[in-house]
Amino acid sequence: MDYLRVIFASALFCASLLPGDCITGGNEATPHSRPYMVSLQLQGKHQCGGFLISSQWVMSAAHCFQDSTDFQMVLGAHSLSQPEDTKQTFSIAAFYTHPDFKSKTYDNDIALIKLSQPVRETAAVKPVKFQKAGGTDLSTGDNVDTAGWGANNLGERLDKLQEVTVPVVARYICSRGSSYGAAFTDNMVCAAKARMDTCDGDSGGPLLYKGIAVGITSNGGKSCGNSKKPGLYTVISRYDAWITQTMTN
Repeated sequence: MDYLRVIFASALFCASLLPGDCITGGNEATPHSRPYMVSLQLQGKHQCGGFLISSQWVMSAAHCFQDSTDFQMVLGAHSLSQPEDTKQTFSIAAFYTHPDFKSKTYDNDIALIKLSQPVRETAAVKPVKFQKAGGTDLSTGDNVDTAGWGANNLGERLDKLQEVTVPVVARYICSRGSSYGAAFTDNMVCAAKARMDTCDGDSGGPLLYKGIAVGITSNGGKSCGNSKKPGLYTVISRYDAWITQTMTN
């Protein structure tokens, strides 16, 4: 009976998670193998992910900034709790959420954050390339990968960076009424497989294809790894002009 109570409690926890946020069904990443990863923290606690795209700019999800903007940006981390001499911490000099972000549908869920100063590039801290306009669109079945410090399938927040590889899901499946329906727009792509997905705390992290950031972890179902609500990602190339304008002004 105790075992059953644990399973039931875990299921309730996962079902109660806010939409859009779990690495579930993944594995621990090799330490510092993803040197672009950023942890957005409030009072030392991880809230959302992000990724470094230049020496002073981080890309993340707009919905991460709905409740607070007073984040510390931690780069070079593998363990969130343990001291690591690879870590670099910055405050935010400025942040920009897309002006057309819609909180109800998560359309245009992209944000840019300017760090208080440029990072010191090391083996554990360096930017990742992201897809520009005109890049090759993802196709159904393409394997993409993502990473984060979000929850697993038991609703547990893990201390060390996790990663998972999942296939891109056909657009007609994501636009079904039983999935995202009309809220699924051309600005989005979805990717997941049974019990393998992003989850609570992974929002803002990158979706990568062949080492290039092509998406931003955005929204998902109320239960991570649910095949009817695969993980939803913002397509970065749709925002090339806005990104360039924001970073150069």
